[in-house]
Amino acid sequence: MEMYIEHGMSRRECELKIAEKYKRPFHILSEKEIRVGGFMGMFSKPGVQVEFYFAPLAARNPVFSGYPQRQFPEHRYTASDLEEEKRKVLAVAGKSYSDINASGREASQQILDSLNELKQKIETGGKKEEHPSFARAAELLRKNDFSHNYINGMLERLRKELSLEKLEDFDVVQNHLLEWIGESISIYKEETVTRKPRIMVLVGPTGVGKTTTISKLAAIYGIGTDEIPAVDVRMITIDAFRICAKEQLISIGNIMQIPVSCVVDKQALRKEIAVNSDMDLFLIDTIGKSPKDSSKLGEMKEILDGAGKGAEFHLVISASTKTSDIEDIMRQFEPFNYKSVVLTKMDETDRIGNIISALAEKRKSVSFITDGQTVPLDIRRASVVRFLINLDGFKVDREKIESRFPSWEAEQFRWR
Repeated sequence: MEMYIEHGMSRRECELKIAEKYKRPFHILSEKEIRVGGFMGMFSKPGVQVEFYFAPLAARNPVFSGYPQRQFPEHRYTASDLEEEKRKVLAVAGKSYSDINASGREASQQILDSLNELKQKIETGGKKEEHPSFARAAELLRKNDFSHNYINGMLERLRKELSLEKLEDFDVVQNHLLEWIGESISIYKEETVTRKPRIMVLVGPTGVGKTTTISKLAAIYGIGTDEIPAVDVRMITIDAFRICAKEQLISIGNIMQIPVSCVVDKQALRKEIAVNSDMDLFLIDTIGKSPKDSSKLGEMKEILDGAGKGAEFHLVISASTKTSDIEDIMRQFEPFNYKSVVLTKMDETDRIGNIISALAEKRKSVSFITDGQTVPLDIRRASVVRFLINLDGFKVDREKIESRFPSWEAEQFRWR
């Protein structure tokens, strides 16, 4: 006897689905509440899962069957019919009918025990659960440092959407995983700015490369590239205490002929922007703070309020940061209402599942990727393709994924 599973928003919906799909009489074995739809626990709705099996006698017993009663003529369910049904169930369960006491109560209990045993086997070891492709997929995702929740979400999608035939070909399984991973990555698209000036603020913990990234962005927008015409840029730092950071920014600004200012409070920042309001773009470098130092983060936010409500905040995170720390950083910097993540030091790690997992679970986009210290070369726009080709152990057909996830602009900036 084979057991089957159907999902729906209610038991009645499940019954109608089974009737439409199989057009055979069936028995509902169990029913339990589940979450239906969504991805990785998000956007799901309450629903019902029923387990059922097909039996010849169900066609003669509309009461016992979950099949709509109007499908069958009326028929009285006789004692001999019941005995025959018991024999079939017990035979499938590997039990000898002669071992069962003549008592109807004991026979019924034995049937129930057999069915419960089958139910347990299905829940813990059904065909799809045991298929080796699930273990291989989980191991491949773990190898890339994807989070536990992300991996479970991907495995659940494999169970729901891939047939047994597709599971037999792991290349097919892997291609589906790549596509679904790509779908979970959100790329930040710059809005068409009509007002001047545009203000971009980079925030993040100490040591992630905010100052170097500000310098690279200044080169992109201040010097210009083949794709981006040069605009008037001014860099501002609020890090008056770390002398090397201030001096580094001033030195780079002199080389690129981009002015640099240093402010220490909200009023000074507001004045600096007002006085130079003819600029096209302000790039603001901030003090590196531990995400656990909430009081210092509050002080920095107070200063940055001087940038005005139109300022764009971008959170800078190193690609080599472990998953649990990424989640803490994103949560602690949430009060800044950052629009996207800038991912730095991509060249310092071979595993990026941690970043992809955190971005997907927090529903945040990524705007830029840096992979070196050279200004202005080692920066590119974020793209889905860039993430997918960096996954370890996957067979990547670049032409295929580029057609599936085309970059909205060139990844690598081409300099004049």
